[in-house]
Amino acid sequence: MKVNYDRHKLSQLFMMIISVAGWVLAIFMLFNVPSIEVPVELFFLFVFLVVCELFPMPVPKGLSSLTFPVLYILYILYGIELTLLLHFVAVLSNGIIRTRPLRTIFFNPAQLVVSFYLAHVVYINWQNHHSFFTENPVLEAVIGFTILISVFYLVNNLLVDLVLLIRPEKYTFSLWAQKGQGELFSFFISFIYGYLIHFLGSQNRGEIDIFSYFFFFSPLVALSLLSSIILRLKSEKNRLKALFQFSSELNKTIPSKDWEGALESLIKNVMVYEDCLLFRKKENGQWEAVFIDGKLKSCKFSDEVFDHLEAIKAIKVFDQKSLKKGPLAEHFCDRIQAAVYAPLLIDEEVNGCLVLTKTRTKSFIVEDIRSIATVANQLAIFLKTKMLFSEKEQRILLEERNRIAHDIHDGIAQTLAGAVMKLDISVKKITGGSAAEAKNLILDSNEQLRAGLKAVRDSIYALKPYPTEQLGLHSAIEKKVRELNEDHSLQIKVTFVSRGKKEALSPMTEKVIFDVLKESLQNCVKHAEAAEIQILLSYQTDHILLKIADGGKGFSLLQAMKKAMKEPHYGIFQMNEAAEKIGAALQIESKEGRGTIIELKVPKMGLEGEF
Repeated sequence: MKVNYDRHKLSQLFMMIISVAGWVLAIFMLFNVPSIEVPVELFFLFVFLVVCELFPMPVPKGLSSLTFPVLYILYILYGIELTLLLHFVAVLSNGIIRTRPLRTIFFNPAQLVVSFYLAHVVYINWQNHHSFFTENPVLEAVIGFTILISVFYLVNNLLVDLVLLIRPEKYTFSLWAQKGQGELFSFFISFIYGYLIHFLGSQNRGEIDIFSYFFFFSPLVALSLLSSIILRLKSEKNRLKALFQFSSELNKTIPSKDWEGALESLIKNVMVYEDCLLFRKKENGQWEAVFIDGKLKSCKFSDEVFDHLEAIKAIKVFDQKSLKKGPLAEHFCDRIQAAVYAPLLIDEEVNGCLVLTKTRTKSFIVEDIRSIATVANQLAIFLKTKMLFSEKEQRILLEERNRIAHDIHDGIAQTLAGAVMKLDISVKKITGGSAAEAKNLILDSNEQLRAGLKAVRDSIYALKPYPTEQLGLHSAIEKKVRELNEDHSLQIKVTFVSRGKKEALSPMTEKVIFDVLKESLQNCVKHAEAAEIQILLSYQTDHILLKIADGGKGFSLLQAMKKAMKEPHYGIFQMNEAAEKIGAALQIESKEGRGTIIELKVPKMGLEGEF
């Protein structure tokens, strides 16, 4: 932690040194600007310079502008002093207009001025020691331009890379490569423009006036505007795509047992942070940490901390000056300079809080805040859904216990009570001399006890883990298919096909799907007289489809419904009721002599079902 903190201080020191050098250089140039009559051309060139700076191309860890061709013209026409001064003012004005952090406002113009001045020193040194191109002034000018632009881009990027490497934040090779691609594009466009300047300048095209500059630099300004807009739209598209993927994957984790780990992985894919903490409010009103990713001074949170978190009703950003006012300030390491607290709200009720930190103050930009707010809203819905499912699970378990108790009371208990009563009577009959009656009572009791024993065994079997819980849905289906194919007495060929990417389902959803399959297969075997049964389980875009088709004799659906009403059993009605529990739709198509098709469609929003 001390190392990271020192790196942060070191990066600030490095930026301060460059800032001081750049500002001193700019002030020196201000007092050494030669006296000139300010023509209209200079004003227009300065306008072009400002526009290009106002609309840079966003690249990873920074921005890249197409200002170098304008700088080069200024440099040729008005010298190094005025060029550096105008560039300094343009970049400084841009930082102030966009309300960038103070350190950036001071560093950016200084860094660019230092880079161009060093390029100027190398260029002048080359001119003084390499005069053998004087016979071809155009070639000499092109080579000089190449040296000037190469040194400028090299030094400029080197200064930025050094700052990013010194900082404790991760600066990976991938980020460096992406940033380099943007800088190479800017270098290439600037180089082409510089070559055109010398090519057109070598042609005798008359006097260069304001209109010449306007038509020459208009495409550059237009390209700067278009590239900036296109890349910003692309960046926004990628951000929205990441958020959409986060939302989609988040829904899939609802039935997952390791949902905490899945959440942490999803947030890492969509957000950049130093520390990430997710808290939730449980059903009993107590708070708990769902996960903590990062290094904190302490992970023991007091009730006072949770009270402060619950009081946050809107997203809050704390920077260096206000950081210690945040609820978790004492838990953050010294290197942390900014934190965002995003409450998880459902109907104005706080159900949790998402906290993200960074090592630089004012490093959470507007786009970051919007993304965090969207993620927090999705997490609020997710955790609320998990809570509702948990409550529903408890209710279902309670109902199942009551059902078992009712079955035992009305079934096994009554059977045993009747058997005991008859045995008591038989004892009296034996002592009273009625051996025949006692024998009959004992035989009746024996039958009742056998029936009770069967009921107990059936109850024990019913309480055993379901096949889908033991094996998983696919393995349970494959086992069932294998059992039917290995039963040679049936003479039925059963095929099973699975399509699409398998997705995690809740135990209740898997149970319903398997129950519908099992009942359908049982009906096919008993009544369809089919030679082949085809089973399809397809994971589609918006739903999961279970399809069972046979080429049997078929049946009248109306007659089957009437029969089901008279003879209650796990048939059409029960399959429909089970499907409704998970929001699924059951469809049966059958005609006499044309076979039967049973389809169960489980919508994606209903995949989670019951736990």
